[in-house]
Amino acid sequence: MPDTTDIDPRSDADASSVSEAAAENARRLKARKRRFVIALVIGVLGTLFGGLEIHDRVTNIHEVDARIGGDLITVSSRVAGWVTAISVSEGDGIQPGTILMSIDARESALKVRELEAQIMSLRAEKDRTLAEKNLVDKETASKLKSEQARLASAQVTVSSLEPQLELARREHERSKSLFQTRVVSRRQLDQAESELKKLEREYRIAVADLHAAEAKTAEVEAERGRLAVLDSAVAVYTHRESELQAKLDEQRLDLSDRTIRSAIKGVVDKTFVEVGEYVTPGQRLALIHDPEVIWIDANIKETDIRKTKVGDLVQVSVDAYPDRKFTGRIKVIGNATTAEFALLPSPNPSGNFTKITQRLPVRIAIDQQDRLLRPGMMVEIKIDVDQ
Repeated sequence: MPDTTDIDPRSDADASSVSEAAAENARRLKARKRRFVIALVIGVLGTLFGGLEIHDRVTNIHEVDARIGGDLITVSSRVAGWVTAISVSEGDGIQPGTILMSIDARESALKVRELEAQIMSLRAEKDRTLAEKNLVDKETASKLKSEQARLASAQVTVSSLEPQLELARREHERSKSLFQTRVVSRRQLDQAESELKKLEREYRIAVADLHAAEAKTAEVEAERGRLAVLDSAVAVYTHRESELQAKLDEQRLDLSDRTIRSAIKGVVDKTFVEVGEYVTPGQRLALIHDPEVIWIDANIKETDIRKTKVGDLVQVSVDAYPDRKFTGRIKVIGNATTAEFALLPSPNPSGNFTKITQRLPVRIAIDQQDRLLRPGMMVEIKIDVDQ
């Protein structure tokens, strides 16, 4: 039989342990390389993101103290009364002139009708007075012309008789002196005297007619004086009508104010009264705003305000829509810190002082998108100052 060689079991065990140790060393080396690579990648990524963050902080201003603003209009009443109808609900779209609600207008309407009746009565009285004035004017105008013609005729008659009378008197005196000297006869003297008496009689009649014409003319002119009285009455009626018209316009304004209408295009945010409730002048009835007119109000630290200027581009993140990005531009930078507008100022009478970085208000213009942006929403802004 051939010889068999004995195998040492310890040799096999040593070989196996050496192989396992080598494999373990290889695994450890591989694991170290993997950790090194991971650490290297993390370091590179950290350096990259850290650099990007530093660059972002240097070239941009981040602020979370910002919210969307808008013109929230408080609708109130100018008159008092009971609310009779509410024509809109919260969230309804409205146009300029849309009726929001109505206030009891019965008493106001009655006052309008009363004033209209008073004005109609006054106008009727005024028209009657004007008609009377026209009648007096026509009647006295024709009389005045007739009497003025008679007066002119009497004046002409008197003026024409005055030289004839003077001539007759001189002729009578001459005839009388000639009769005394026996130059003329008695008959000639009687003729001269008769002619003088005739002219004196005619002159007295003419003077009487003149005085009568003057008196009649004065009487007619006095009658025409009624025209001035009637004019005064018409003026009184006119002023009274203007006064009543002003009251009527005021009452009509009161009546129209009892229908509350919208002054803008927008939406109804909230109503504060119910039908049947009694409201007073100035009481808040509803809140409306135009959703297309919005902006962003942000409070920027005073240490960052020097980096900003009007027109800077602003990236906006809205808390309600984190997956959407909005952009805007700085429109106004405030001229005083927000602390200056505080209702309770913070004086320092005790001498204890803690310096706190103040903030200045900044308004950012932004365009509406599908009416997603609503006043009061919180936003975060990033102002690009590296422009």
